[in-house]
Amino acid sequence: MSVRRYFIAFYKCTVLLSLRILVLVPAGLPVRSQGDSQSDNKVMDNITVRQGETVFLRCAQGDVVTHTAWLNRSSILYAGEDKWSVDPRVSLVTLNQEEFTIKIENVDMTDEGQYVCAVQTSSRPRTTSVHILVQVPPKIINLSRDIVVNEGSNVTLMCQASGKPEPSISWKLISSSGDLASDDEYLEIPSISRQRAGTYECTAVNDIDTDVQTVDITVNYAPTVSEGRDVGVTLGQRGVLECEADAVPEADFEWYKDDRRIFNGFDGMEIVNTGSLSKLTFFNVSDGDYGNYTCVAINKLGSSNTSFLLYVVIEPTSSTLLQGPRAVQDGSGGAMGVHSHTCLLFIVFLPFLLRF
Repeated sequence: MSVRRYFIAFYKCTVLLSLRILVLVPAGLPVRSQGDSQSDNKVMDNITVRQGETVFLRCAQGDVVTHTAWLNRSSILYAGEDKWSVDPRVSLVTLNQEEFTIKIENVDMTDEGQYVCAVQTSSRPRTTSVHILVQVPPKIINLSRDIVVNEGSNVTLMCQASGKPEPSISWKLISSSGDLASDDEYLEIPSISRQRAGTYECTAVNDIDTDVQTVDITVNYAPTVSEGRDVGVTLGQRGVLECEADAVPEADFEWYKDDRRIFNGFDGMEIVNTGSLSKLTFFNVSDGDYGNYTCVAINKLGSSNTSFLLYVVIEPTSSTLLQGPRAVQDGSGGAMGVHSHTCLLFIVFLPFLLRF
């Protein structure tokens, strides 16, 4: 072993013996020098620092200091200018007759605990202890995944978070009403309805910061079809029947005339489905197109249907307008024409009858 190695080993032993404080002391208690009732021990206020920040540890010195060191629990960080710690985050800031300051960068939870500055003077040792408290912002570490359920199912959402101080957790449904909320890690939704579908927000909060994450709930339910509206169309014109269904997942549509299913392109008809809406279009209505139609909406949870009536509309012409009462053709049409002529003859001959 070289002379330098012997010297370093001897120096370390000298420091350990002279400081006489290398004992493991419970956190929060002052560090006292062994074997010297006259030692001067000082406990400083706790230092609170946020995770990731830099903390400075300062210790007053004196003109008669022979040895000085900073310790973390039972490990020496710095003995004078000599760095004993292998942690690259620990470095010396100041060492002179007035102060001995080191710093720890990017502080983490593992750095929390008691630190002791030991000073050996010509007369007696002196220690100063300080406790570092590390605050950690909240972080959501366990969250329910997005889920798809059927209407009427029981749903439980979970949200767990770490942090110091311990974060409080709350749930809420992001919607216009926002009437569903919870101040707990778990959110229970019994017999969920379609109105409870949407995005749920979990918030974890402590004195340092806030963390927010979301969960999407999709609620499946059977189709509900809006009531069909009857449509009147003139012969030879264009007509459209519209069927709208509310369903998750989206419904498939089927059209029927009486009991016969209609397919796209059949007899000049077109079926176009767009999301929740289905349209049955007649481009040139014929006599055979008039009648009753049924729209059926189907998904994996069920089906629903509604009926339509496509009826004829007689378009007025100039000749029917001039004929007045004759334009109404039903079982009494001839009688109405006779009565009209009788009234006209009575009005013409009324002056001659009054002379008698």
